[in-house]
Amino acid sequence: QVQLVESGGGLVQAGGSLRLSCAASGRSYSNYAMGWFRQAPGKEREFVAGISWGGRSTEYTDSVKGRFTISRDNAKNTMYLQMNNLGPEDTAVYYCAAQDPLTVLVSTSSLYRYWGQGTQVTVSS
Repeated sequence: QVQLVESGGGLVQAGGSLRLSCAASGRSYSNYAMGWFRQAPGKEREFVAGISWGGRSTEYTDSVKGRFTISRDNAKNTMYLQMNNLGPEDTAVYYCAAQDPLTVLVSTSSLYRYWGQGTQVTVSS
């Protein structure tokens, strides 16, 4: 069982940056592939970025490549999403999520078992 809590959301102007954090509690955090998802009003939840349980592999959706960086600190049981050059299209509730232990990193939300409550990111133009 893993509990996830996001933080770091807020209001930022276009072109600005934010860093989201996802703090995990529970056993064997380092065994879980982790991901960030987002959901904008009226839209489906979409995969943003993911990181393998060992931290060696990462994936990004095309729209954030070169702007967002996912990382994890297994010693601190924390995952991060550094978001640079934000635009209004990045406005959404951002969720962190964890897959089942020791599974291959995927981008399909239905394969993530544990979810945080979400943190709002609003980018003004």
